[in-house]
Amino acid sequence: MTTIDVYDHGIPAESHFGYAQAIRSGDLIHVSGQLSFDDSGAFHPEDDFAAQLERTHVNLGKVLAHYGATRNQVVSQTLYAVDLVKNAGTVAEANRAYFGGHRPVSTALGVTELTFPGQLVEISCVVDLKLPA
Repeated sequence: MTTIDVYDHGIPAESHFGYAQAIRSGDLIHVSGQLSFDDSGAFHPEDDFAAQLERTHVNLGKVLAHYGATRNQVVSQTLYAVDLVKNAGTVAEANRAYFGGHRPVSTALGVTELTFPGQLVEISCVVDLKLPA
């Protein structure tokens, strides 16, 4: 039987929208779109794409740490960005910095808006714990 482990950051949006930040099913972890929430659940900073992307990676790191996973075990990511063409260079630079020599498959989608006012980026991913950490 497959073991299921659910992770939450403990922010109000999780119960309000009815979702988990991640679910582990066997050796796979499916991570919901990570945002630039701080530890209290406040969303910020508005209109600063690079800062939001950095905080989003911090929150992704918290999910990975919960499961004892590393960035090297991320097999795919989907990034949603407002003004993707304008911010493509920032995305590329942040990916290289975050993943180093590891290169997960990636899909980047430009969108007109995301869930919260001022939100510019969201990243979801799949993690395979069978891969070397």
